[in-house]
Amino acid sequence: RDLELKVQELSTLYEISKVLTESLDLKLTCSRILKLLSQLHGMERGTFMMRNSGPLGFSIIAAHGMTAEEIQRGRYQVGEGITGKVLETGSPIVVPSIGSEPLFLDRTGTRSRLLDKHDIAFISVPVKVRGEVVGVLSADRIFSEEISFHRDVQFLTIVAGSIAQAVRINEMVRDEQQRILDENADLKAELKGRYRFENIIGISDRMQEVFGQVTRVSKSTATVMLRGESGTGKELIARAIHYDSPRSRGPFVKLNCAALPETLLESELFGHERGAFTGAVGEKRGRFEMADGGTLFLDEIGDIPVTFQVKLLRVLQEKQFERIGGTETITVDIRLIAATNKRLEDAVRNGAFREDLYYRLNVIPIFIPPLRERGEDIPPLVKYFLERFNRDNRKNIRLSRKLFETLLRYPWPGNVRELEHAIEHIVVMASGDEAAEEDLPLAIVNGSPASPQARADSPPRRTESSSFAVIKTPAAGDESDLLSSLSSLSRAERKLILDALEKCGGVQARAASLLGITSRQIGYKIRKYKIQ
Repeated sequence: RDLELKVQELSTLYEISKVLTESLDLKLTCSRILKLLSQLHGMERGTFMMRNSGPLGFSIIAAHGMTAEEIQRGRYQVGEGITGKVLETGSPIVVPSIGSEPLFLDRTGTRSRLLDKHDIAFISVPVKVRGEVVGVLSADRIFSEEISFHRDVQFLTIVAGSIAQAVRINEMVRDEQQRILDENADLKAELKGRYRFENIIGISDRMQEVFGQVTRVSKSTATVMLRGESGTGKELIARAIHYDSPRSRGPFVKLNCAALPETLLESELFGHERGAFTGAVGEKRGRFEMADGGTLFLDEIGDIPVTFQVKLLRVLQEKQFERIGGTETITVDIRLIAATNKRLEDAVRNGAFREDLYYRLNVIPIFIPPLRERGEDIPPLVKYFLERFNRDNRKNIRLSRKLFETLLRYPWPGNVRELEHAIEHIVVMASGDEAAEEDLPLAIVNGSPASPQARADSPPRRTESSSFAVIKTPAAGDESDLLSSLSSLSRAERKLILDALEKCGGVQARAASLLGITSRQIGYKIRKYKIQ
């Protein structure tokens, strides 16, 4: 008989060990273990109880042989009833006859259905993790002369140890999931903070106007077309729109349309099924699928082939598509932001861009001015990039006065991106604490290049005078010098406005036309500089 019991116990423990490897769901694992105890070991109405959301309360996590209502009633406090005593003492308790034990509360009401409770024994053992009681494992046992309660307690304690491992693994998985969630939340918060409009450098009136447009459009679902020369920061603005929108919790997915031929462009946007073409060794999700619930940013939209434009138009209209080689229609919810450095109106007239697609994309156009037309932004941009690259390279480089004046005079055909690379070049190449003109990239040292070609997209002429960028300013060695530079720029701008008003007899509209700005802008500047 002893050998038979040992075989039975080992068989049950073996089956329990298999259950432990099948799932990370604690409730499901424990339910299966309790079922095995009933089927293989004759232990009925098994329960596993853990702390609930209350301060000291414990409730049933898993049970076998009980209704949902009975499980719901199974709640105990520490020290309450037999189960509460096990929680309090951390020691097993055996009740040989539940019918004659006043401490046995039967709070679930399960045993009330039994005709004779005197033949039912109750065994309860603690479940401990790192020495702390985290729960209780209990089961009923039909009493007989062959039953050894000591042996049953030992066996159930071993099972409780297995459940404790499952609890520990569950805690580790939960902690890791929470860590990942927290990390993702931190990253999203960092991205959202990094791409807030106030963190994008631009103090000029032109950029303040852009920020105003972007603030208004970000709360909507409208398609946005960002227009302007390369290097002006269109992707930065696109990210700012996304992270200031109701979709900020969703993904931001980008694709440079000019970097891919038509066949690859279709695969990148729509995805493909395995075997759809040579080299399609597996299923691939496209950018539209990846951006579902978020924002899709298509850069250089003006460079997509005409033959592909009709496919893109269909997806934008219907928000549905099929992967290459697939038949299943996929529906997505995306907000589209497009960007281009081309004059799409010319492309439409020339037949290089579909007119219907143009109107679909150009719902809210936002023009980002080139750096040469917003000279006021150069000093703060220089300061920002200088601090950043000094930090990255563990240096403390400052700019000589002559070098800073050169940066202000240069027309920056590559815009902010070119300025960024120039400052990085200066910091890396400077041998002393103060960078000089010889530390500049050759393109800038050799003098101002020719004016950028008319390839770049631009709004109707409303440019501020670029003469702001040639004002003599002190060195940019510290923040006070940069502020001094800005003050010099403001004085020059005020003088230009006064001269224009004098030439136009004080008529603001004519003065604005002479300066190439709007009536609203000149009105703002007159108030700003308190011009009478």
